[in-house]
Amino acid sequence: MAHLTVAHAADRYHAFINWIGDGTGLPDTILHIHAGMLILLLARLVTGRSLGSFVPLTFVAVAEAGNEIMDRLEFGSWRWPDTASDIINTLFWPTIICLAVRLRPLAAERLTRRRR
Repeated sequence: MAHLTVAHAADRYHAFINWIGDGTGLPDTILHIHAGMLILLLARLVTGRSLGSFVPLTFVAVAEAGNEIMDRLEFGSWRWPDTASDIINTLFWPTIICLAVRLRPLAAERLTRRRR
């Protein structure tokens, strides 16, 4: 039985990621945006927690951290410009959605007070 080494796991992971990119024809930036949103929504469905809680957003952050660790293992070093871009693209909209849902009751309350 063959052992799956960390390096081999990183190779297989990147082969899968490349297969997704090649199959969709989408650039890495767009794939990160879609992946972040998909993970956010799946975490919301699986946990039952509101998008305004930090639970679904934490799933996105953990998944992105795992992705970047796999990149580090595959490429042998951190590629900081690429890593920073990946993190921003993956977390931007999930963070905005989390904050918007979280702050919506406060905004509604202020609007109600102004109308009185």
